[in-house]
Amino acid sequence: MSNKLLNLCIVGAAGRMGRMVAALAEEEGFRVSGALEFSSSPALGQTLCGAKITSDPEEALTDADVVVEFALPEGFVNRLAEYLKRGVPCVIGTTGLDASAEEALTKASGNIPVIHASNFSLGVNLLGGLLKQAAAVLGSDYDVEILEMHHRHKKDAPSGTALYLAEKVEEGRKVGREKEIYGRYGKTGERPRGEIAIHALRGGDVVGDHTVVFAAEGERVEFTHRASSRSNFAKGALKAAAFLCGKKAGQYTMSDVIGFEK
Repeated sequence: MSNKLLNLCIVGAAGRMGRMVAALAEEEGFRVSGALEFSSSPALGQTLCGAKITSDPEEALTDADVVVEFALPEGFVNRLAEYLKRGVPCVIGTTGLDASAEEALTKASGNIPVIHASNFSLGVNLLGGLLKQAAAVLGSDYDVEILEMHHRHKKDAPSGTALYLAEKVEEGRKVGREKEIYGRYGKTGERPRGEIAIHALRGGDVVGDHTVVFAAEGERVEFTHRASSRSNFAKGALKAAAFLCGKKAGQYTMSDVIGFEK
């Protein structure tokens, strides 16, 4: 990377992740050139690393080399259209996108480089690759249980990261999502072979803990990732943004960013 800082537009700028991205931007090679928020945000008019927080996409995206978005899913398709209009690469950390939004993102990737991930932690994405390999080696003789815990304010369950980890296990086993179950209650009977169970815990201020257990007769293999700060998510998103700059149009993944699973 040259000494020139890349211009970064942060969408969802007043949120916890938006502010964390801004705080780390310069040390990762970026200048915050724009900050976008909803029209109802009380942060409008404030500044973020010298950029005024605005609800006007044209103002926020002026001079942007890349967008990093951590926002609510409402209005995503309209925001994406603005990125597309300006040909700006985008890193999307917004979760809860519906099928139409996912379809719009896939279509946009034909014209701009994009990365959409549920978790930008380098450790989590490395873990995903390891789980895919473990699942392929161990096979369905090993029962898989996924346990995740987050702070009491989290609004969705299971976490997007838990679903991502389940997906990597399924890729390793070459099966679909029909094997997944979410929690257990009552007289469930004997555990079916091949089942992938996901359990969600909520409490306190836990940033994010994920454990994937492969259990068989006579042994158990466990993979665990614990996040103690959101800064690792922000750093990963910024590394993804740097990766996208200069890339041709396409839908990239965090595996591309970290160079794993090649």
